Amino acid sequence: MPQIIAVLDFGSQYTQVIARRLRECQVYSKVYRYDTPASTLKEDGVNGIILSGGPSSVFADTAPMPDKNLFDLGVPVLGICYGLQLIGYLLGGSVAKSTEREYGRGTLTIKAKSPLFEGVPEEIKVWNSHGDKMTALPEGFEAVARTENSDFAAIENAERRIWGLQFHPEVFHSEKGTEIIRNFLFNICNCKGDWTMRGYIESALERIRKTVGDSKVILGLSGGVDSSVAAALIHKAIGEQLTCVFVDNGLLRKNEVEAVEKLFGDNFHMNLVVSHSADLFLDRLKGVTDPERKRKIIGNTFVDVFEEEVEKIGTVDFLAQGTIYPDIIESVPIGGNPAALIKSHHNVGGLPERMKLKILEPLDQLFKDEVRKLGEELGLPKSVVWRQPFPGPGLAVRVITDITPERLEILREADAILIEEMKNADLYYKVWQSFAVFLPLQTVGVMGDERTYDFVIALRIVESIDAMTADWAQMPHELLQKISNRIINEVEGVNRVVLDISSKPPSTIEWE
Repeated sequence: MPQIIAVLDFGSQYTQVIARRLRECQVYSKVYRYDTPASTLKEDGVNGIILSGGPSSVFADTAPMPDKNLFDLGVPVLGICYGLQLIGYLLGGSVAKSTEREYGRGTLTIKAKSPLFEGVPEEIKVWNSHGDKMTALPEGFEAVARTENSDFAAIENAERRIWGLQFHPEVFHSEKGTEIIRNFLFNICNCKGDWTMRGYIESALERIRKTVGDSKVILGLSGGVDSSVAAALIHKAIGEQLTCVFVDNGLLRKNEVEAVEKLFGDNFHMNLVVSHSADLFLDRLKGVTDPERKRKIIGNTFVDVFEEEVEKIGTVDFLAQGTIYPDIIESVPIGGNPAALIKSHHNVGGLPERMKLKILEPLDQLFKDEVRKLGEELGLPKSVVWRQPFPGPGLAVRVITDITPERLEILREADAILIEEMKNADLYYKVWQSFAVFLPLQTVGVMGDERTYDFVIALRIVESIDAMTADWAQMPHELLQKISNRIINEVEGVNRVVLDISSKPPSTIEWE
């Protein structure tokens, strides 16, 4: 069992970033709800606790509050931003609404020696995001650093092993943030830093074998990173007990079916069933333009097809899914207030009870970058492990209108050209995503001295670290010109190519 640092989530946009930073230090982190009982944390044997930031004020009626007993567990506690304010509010200090909201870059000046700042310069630039601030320390605490707007930007009670930071060390904008986090992990929590992917594989294989026993497992293989890595891991654990079902829903990229059959059937020698169900999916999607309806129809049809395949296979006890940790975290409402619906997840829950299958999710504690590392350790090729994200509903949400075979074919060919040229330019694996979008617009053009009235393809190429934020990637003009020329000349039905230069936020990466 690895050492665990608990991250209590108070709704911060940076909660996952905190957890990932800890794992980058080879320390296992686990995100818990903000109100997790202290007794649960004790039972789990956590070695330290981090209280995340959050959008609330401690004075709000609906402010999320932790179990106060966590401060008496005897393990180190670090509060970040809202977490620091909770320490002041719950332990007898004073917190007040700041006359100035402190947002963005600030200068932190370290005033006293602290194990949290060992090896950190006396003055560093940090990232702030808060409206309240501490105005008086709880008994037994001292201030060890300040910013322009706060005398209590870093506080500690060494005897009770409680620390607080008003700024965000987990974000890249904070100088020496990694060093501060490492100091908490290794100087204060006495972590060993021995959580490795190789060790994870060994424990995961043991868990899978123990959970499954002699039972049969079925897995819906999409060809994407998550399901491919899950398939390789489970197959390594139980071999012939696993059957993978690949559903050809007619919404896939060019040559997708052949690539999956070759890799998993021919190379890995897995039990692979390919369900050719394109006609069924496209028939049910006929005339549908709303993206959420598309997602629901595709999800429901996928379950129907799966049920048929399970019946053909015979007795199956487990359904394996490539669910990863962010899927689970993003699907949990914080403070009882569900986040605004942006787009529905298709891979968390959703199984009808009548299927009576137990769920096996061997990747549900891993972030995306960790899943890729796992795939490399398992021997999957770079083309799979470092493949760019592809939406669960496939090309259905990249056709910005109702779906027809003709429109899908246009998009499929345009997308294939984009991917080919990105790879030729050695840029495909250097950006987060690059894909084509079919727009329901027809524009006038001239080709071979003849007037055309054809469709528009938009190119979306973005850079990102974790998809929570993204910016459009500035590609060489010569490359964009080549992609545009090839699409217009080679893809029948297209006479115009445009470039999407919007960032997330306010836009999203996918158009639907």
